[in-house]
Amino acid sequence: MAKVSLKNVCKSFGSVEAVSCFDLDIDDKEFLVLLGPSGCGKSTTLRMIAGLEELTDGDIFIGDRKVNDVAPRDRDIAMVFQDYALYPHMTVRQNLGFSLKMAKMPKDEIKTRVDDSAAILGIEDLLDRKPRELSGGQRQRVAVGRAIVRKPAVFLFDEPLSNLDAKLRGQMRAELSRLHKRLETTMIYVTHDQVEAMTMGTMIVIMKDGLVQQVAPPMEIYEYPANRFVAGFIGNPGMNFMPAEIAESEGALVIRSDGYSLEVPEAKRPFLEKWRGKDVSLGIRPEHMEDKAFANPDDFKGSMTAKLDVVETLGAEIQLNVMVGESSLVARVDPRSRVRVDDTMELAVNLDKIHLFANDGEQMRIATEKRL
Repeated sequence: MAKVSLKNVCKSFGSVEAVSCFDLDIDDKEFLVLLGPSGCGKSTTLRMIAGLEELTDGDIFIGDRKVNDVAPRDRDIAMVFQDYALYPHMTVRQNLGFSLKMAKMPKDEIKTRVDDSAAILGIEDLLDRKPRELSGGQRQRVAVGRAIVRKPAVFLFDEPLSNLDAKLRGQMRAELSRLHKRLETTMIYVTHDQVEAMTMGTMIVIMKDGLVQQVAPPMEIYEYPANRFVAGFIGNPGMNFMPAEIAESEGALVIRSDGYSLEVPEAKRPFLEKWRGKDVSLGIRPEHMEDKAFANPDDFKGSMTAKLDVVETLGAEIQLNVMVGESSLVARVDPRSRVRVDDTMELAVNLDKIHLFANDGEQMRIATEKRL
């Protein structure tokens, strides 16, 4: 178990800056997720921690030890890759114990560690099989087990679930979360899947184009995104964005554009006065809109007129694709709603959950005290 610290770490490939210099402290026993689209620098960051990629600048510490010049095998880390990287000619038992055998560990100790790891992952009955006889999920468990037997200070995962189908990914997410709780070890996990990040991570680092956009616990990122990119990247479906203007109307401050006008609650008015008359972007998550016929008026105090384009009945909810003015939005509404395609309806809006963004994408922090 160990804390991991990155101090002014960055990486360039020639003239291309893959990871811009940044600092990051990963606490002992943290499950930290590096999240972002392809090419954002998250895997490069993980590979620098692992020692598989040289730093252009900065320092990396695992525990109290600076590891810039320490070989990967000596960093007390274990890495799980996307492609499993199992030896096809070896049994599961041999795959699990191979690194221990190379370290010349006594046979009794190897057997004990392999058996313990297999029991943790529920693969005891697979120990005499070879990788070709295993399903994708079973191979992934073996790859994780091979990391567990080493009892490292830090586990590194590079998109380990990408090759699994949706059902198996869900199962493995739960298993990895339970494993983290049981082992109480620092884990650093790379993914482009925000569902994996939100469900497993205790802390998330969101990256874009080599730049760190926000570092925070999952729900803080969801509720208080630092900028428009983060707001749109987190959430499924993603946040809706609409052009807006902040203006005065009959003595009230409103957020308005083609097809809607939302009155700003009095308590929030002071934080928007400086934006009066300026064009901004309004962000609303689908779950913060509701069919007005079923909306609680204490929560949903704003509304906008919408034209229905697509209605998707999902059982526990209905997902609507609607047009408000020239903006295409997605809303999640009560399953009792009986709206139909081409209907015109009133969508209620939870004004306490709206987000506003300046034209440079930065969050205008007005919705709650946390955002001020």
